[in-house]
Order: sequence, then structure tokens, then C-alpha cells
Amino acid sequence: MTRTLDRLTAATRELDPPLAALDVTTLRSNAADLVRRAGGTPVRVASKSVRCRTVLTETLGDTLTASGGFRGIMAYSLREALWLVGLGARDILMGYPTADRGAIADLAADDTALQSITLMVDDDAQLDLIRSASTGDAPVRVCLDVDASLRIGPIHLGVRRSPLREPAAVAALAARARQRGFSVVGVMFYEAQIAGLPDTSAPIGWVKKASARELASRRGAVVAAVTDAVGALEIVNSGGTGSLEVSSADPVVTEVTAGSGLYVPTLFDRYRAFRPDPALFFALSAVRKPTPSSRPCSAADTSRRDLPEPPAFRHRSGPLVSNCSATKEPAKSRHRSPGRKPETSRSAAAYGSVTPRPASCASASTACMWSKPTAPEPRFPPTAAKGSVSGRTVLRVGQRLGAKIFG
Repeated sequence: MTRTLDRLTAATRELDPPLAALDVTTLRSNAADLVRRAGGTPVRVASKSVRCRTVLTETLGDTLTASGGFRGIMAYSLREALWLVGLGARDILMGYPTADRGAIADLAADDTALQSITLMVDDDAQLDLIRSASTGDAPVRVCLDVDASLRIGPIHLGVRRSPLREPAAVAALAARARQRGFSVVGVMFYEAQIAGLPDTSAPIGWVKKASARELASRRGAVVAAVTDAVGALEIVNSGGTGSLEVSSADPVVTEVTAGSGLYVPTLFDRYRAFRPDPALFFALSAVRKPTPSSRPCSAADTSRRDLPEPPAFRHRSGPLVSNCSATKEPAKSRHRSPGRKPETSRSAAAYGSVTPRPASCASASTACMWSKPTAPEPRFPPTAAKGSVSGRTVLRVGQRLGAKIFG
């Protein structure tokens, strides 16, 4: 990490914070490690965790479809997926169901998008919505999201994503979807209690092992039941950055998903399966020195007007996509309300769009990105930091102010 910080410090020396910088050398190393850990199973890139088109191109190639062990994108929203199809992507799996009627109508009217995008569903009501918003009887591709949590009696360990769990229920929905003209092409399992928990204690290790055993058995039964109902599946998706080895070891899994492992936020510092090597950092200005061991930092300056304005992509409901960000949600969801904790982002752009800085600011091994705030200044508390008042505080992505500072 020291070498990475040295490169980024040199590349951004003349820039004033707040800024974010991504080290391409480390990014490529992390990408290669994800492929290695997947053991030959294709890795689908989760754009939700990446939020930068340049990084998607780096991992998937210019076509945004497949390259070097990576294959396809797991998209955050349908509008993002439509935008990516316009850029050349041809294998996009939605990570979540959608209720965007306008985007569904656009999907149904675009033959290329219909062939390239697979919607995620887990309920008949979602099928109803898709049909009501579609024009004609387009053969929309769908994947069924299956609950991958661990249940021990009344205890639920994991996220609550889907009402689908048992093989018979999943197969029944698949059969109904096919009868209504949908093309059922896959099933997805996200075992958050394995992928998203650091190895910090023996009980967590027990939960992970018990979850892996239970899911391996149930996942195979679900795939067999759905195959009997609708035929062979193209997609059996599973896993996340923290569980690539576990998920790819199951022979029924055709692909695994990872995204944040390209940047390696602080979440992964205590995983035993791999050695974290952070690639993305952000910097704030240290503005005071109240004690020898503390440096309060200034957050984003919303009055700045010297940052490059990214070209906006306009869709049905207006500008949605900036030059580098995969997609942007409304600003009101990007900053915290009074009395609420700030959202933890896996991107350096939690409070604004990220746009590439001119190439002259970076060395050959470094891509510099700048955060342009579009929301009110977040009310961060002061934080301890090393360095002079005029210096910088450099933090890892995922690191909360007040935590340990690197720099």
C-alpha cells in the first residue's frame, strides 16, 4: 500500500483536495487476483461497486462484455443497463428487480437491449409490472433471485433479499414466467453472510462454514428443479468478492460476481482468503491543528467552479449518467439527513459524480479522478490525522472519518 500511496501522492501533488485517485497498477493486480480466486469460473463485474465506466472498460475490454476471466456486468439499475448497452455491452444481468416503467418500455422497444439485458425477479407482481409496461409481447429475459441466507430455527442470518427459497417455489415461479412468455435464463444466489463478513471471530467462521454447506445442497436442488420446469439455464450466479473461492467450488455455479474487490475498501482488511491491496483513495484538506495528534479536515467545497463539467447522458427522465460514473441516483439520496449516519460508499464519489482529470495530471500507471459535489456539504465530524495543517488526510474507500488514517 505504501508504494501505491507514493505513486498517487506524486501524481496529484499539484491538485487541491478534495480529490480521489485510483492506482491502475494496483487495480490490475486486484483484477488478476479476483480471476485467480475464481478458479476458472467467469467473474461478472458488479457495476454498483465500481461506479466508473473507465474501470469497467479496464476489466471487460472496450466492448464492456468479456476479457481475461471477466464476463458480463451486474448492473445497478435498468437505466444504467440501457446506457451500457448503448456503449457496446452485450451481457448485463440486473442485480435487483426494477419498477421503472419507462425504462422497461425502452427495453421492450430495443431488440439489442432485449438480447443483452436480463431482468431480476422474485415475484409474480414484478412479472405483472414488466408486462404492463412493455409494448407487445417481447421475450424479456429474466433471472430468479433466490434467498441464500442461513436459517437456524427462527434465526435468520444474512440479508433479506427474496421471498424465494425452496426449490419447489422457485421452480413454480419459473414455470409461470415461461407460460407468460418470459425467457427464464437463470437463477442468482447472493450469500451475504459469507461474502460480506470479515473473518473476525470463531462464531463468524462457523456461520460461514455452515452457510456454505447448507447453500451448496439447496442451490443444487433449486437448479435441478428449475431446469426440470423450464429447461437448461444459462446463468447460475453466486458469490461476491469475499466468497469467490466458496461459490466457484460448486459445480452448478456458472459465474461469480465481484466489484469492490477491484478497489479493496476497508471491509476486506480482515479476510483470510486473500491479501487486501487497496487501489482507490480519497484526500481531504487538514485545516487545523488543535492538538499534536489531531487534524480536523475540510469536507467538499461546494462553491468550487473550476472542476471540469462532464457530458451528461439524457434518457427519458433527464440527465442520468456522467462521463465516468456508471449511473447517478438523485442527489437527495446521496447525502445524509440530520440525525442520520452517512451512507458508506464503495466509491470515492459518495457525494458527487466522478470525472476523469486531464491525462497530464497522472503518471502512466495512475488514473486520477476528481469528486465534484452535487449535494449539500456532508456534515462530517473532525478526524485525527497525521501531517501539517496545509497537508492532506488520505483515507481508504469505505473508511469512516475518525478511523485510522493512512497518510
